[in-house]
Amino acid sequence: MNKWILGARPRTLPAAIAPVVVATALAGSDWNWFRAALALKVGVWLQIGVNYANDYSDGVKGSDDNRIGPTRLVASGLATAAQVKRAAFISFGIASIAGIWLSLLSSPWLIVVGVAAIAAAWGYTGGKNPYGYSGLGEVSVFVFFGLTATVGTFYAQTGRVTALSLLCAIPMGALSCAILAVNNIRDRAQDELVGKRTLAVRVGDSKARKGFVALLAIAHISALATLVPSSLLTLAVLPLTISLSRAVLSGASGPNLIPLLGKTGKLQMFFGALFALALAIQ
Repeated sequence: MNKWILGARPRTLPAAIAPVVVATALAGSDWNWFRAALALKVGVWLQIGVNYANDYSDGVKGSDDNRIGPTRLVASGLATAAQVKRAAFISFGIASIAGIWLSLLSSPWLIVVGVAAIAAAWGYTGGKNPYGYSGLGEVSVFVFFGLTATVGTFYAQTGRVTALSLLCAIPMGALSCAILAVNNIRDRAQDELVGKRTLAVRVGDSKARKGFVALLAIAHISALATLVPSSLLTLAVLPLTISLSRAVLSGASGPNLIPLLGKTGKLQMFFGALFALALAIQ
């Protein structure tokens, strides 16, 4: 596989795609394909930028030197730190161009949101005091890949924010957090050794695993809480949810958790597609 595709971490992209799909379905007759496409471009390239920035920052800090998970570009020597940093900035640049275009079509306030999102993306593992090293990664993911991505996409197409759009953002945020959570459970022991105090490190292995299951449960419950009758369609992925929950609670660790990251991403995509269908039907 091309090293830059590897570094972009395709398995994490559902966190950027699903919220846009759900928000566009919720927009109903107000949906606008061009604005939706711009929102999708913002989300995907922001996610890719986050991944490259994380690769760069962890690589120069030495946090990935004994990594269990998928190969990182800097730590493995596949690319220099300068090259990966440049890739992160290019990705943020593409997201920024799409974001500015989208803001010109909808609201200049989206520029402020975009600047905050890029700052959060870099600050996750970059800088002198990265908040990802303090256990706040899940909070940021919920805010930007849940609330902001879903409500922002809905607002860009409809010009309004509704209670339902906020409620629909919760399952998207919870599932995006679940992707990060299973990643941090896998890396918990190594992260603790290098002083990276993720939420999994702070609460411990057992509570981190239960937290992962809780995130999946929140996604299902909040979708049903919309009181959209067809949201029952999301229960079709319940077997995958249960399978993932059992695997994580069983104590799977190290390399055995790597496939679960991809499956969690698939869960978000399947869940998002069914949830979008339910909203479109409604």
